[in-house]
Amino acid sequence: MRRYLLVALWPAGMAAITAATVVALRRGRAPARLPDPGASTSHGGPKPVGEAGPDAPRSARTAKGNPGLDGPDGPDRALPGWLPGLAGLGVASAAGGVLSYELMVLLGRPIVRHGPRVDVPIMEWTGRNQVEPWAAVLERLNKVPNTWTTWGACGAAAACLAASRPAAKWLPPSVLGAAIVVDHYVTLALRHKFRRPGPPASPLGTYPSGGCDRVVLFYGLIANLTWREYSGSQRGKAMALGATSLLAFNAAYCRQYLSKHWFTDVITGLLYGALLYVPFAVAVRLLDGPPARPAVRPAQPDGAPVRAASLAGAAAVTG
Repeated sequence: MRRYLLVALWPAGMAAITAATVVALRRGRAPARLPDPGASTSHGGPKPVGEAGPDAPRSARTAKGNPGLDGPDGPDRALPGWLPGLAGLGVASAAGGVLSYELMVLLGRPIVRHGPRVDVPIMEWTGRNQVEPWAAVLERLNKVPNTWTTWGACGAAAACLAASRPAAKWLPPSVLGAAIVVDHYVTLALRHKFRRPGPPASPLGTYPSGGCDRVVLFYGLIANLTWREYSGSQRGKAMALGATSLLAFNAAYCRQYLSKHWFTDVITGLLYGALLYVPFAVAVRLLDGPPARPAVRPAQPDGAPVRAASLAGAAAVTG
């Protein structure tokens, strides 16, 4: 019975995260409807077709010369050029890496010293209650947080986001590339610092879990950059957070069920990924400004234009 309860923990956790995401989506506030941008301008004339104002979505704005986007403080809030932007990103990523390393060292000392009291009983209990067919399924799911899988996802996301952005195309590849470098070398430093052996089934797995850290850091950044570019709404933020949480729970469950890491390594791996993520998210916010505002439908006065358009469309179809 216990082994099936352990198997049921995966769908139960995924269902709980999905339910929390749905609740957050329902609570998300819908954007206010804006006046029809084509109706008139301040001078009484029609607004030129294709002109985007400060409330337009990011993809509808244009950049001239040094990339600039309309922001809440006024039009054409200039973003930094690629050279000062890279310098700022380098400082933020290096500072975040050093801070994450120091915090994980402080946490690692008691984990390595006292962790076996918790880790060994959990590992032995999990091993006794494994279901072989389910373990074979998890071996497939466990590939999601692997190093080359996450790096490949970062490369694909960086190319797509850079191609779709109207300005500062250097930002997504630079952020994700810097995250790869910082995560790789800070993790290696922690490995050399503690040299903690992993469980017998995976002796190379050590403190903290790299798979859990990579899911939170890299897929979190991909979700953040995608949300900023294409949504910017509270509902979009809930979806991005929910997707990242699902991937993080899957990685943690797989690594623990398959005894790829000690339990304390799995938990600290999630924390480690969050510590690395925060400085990059802050740097993106400072370099790129506020996220894209959600596209909204123009308000129609009294519903007359909507009714006329509907009648015209019906006449065209029947005629």
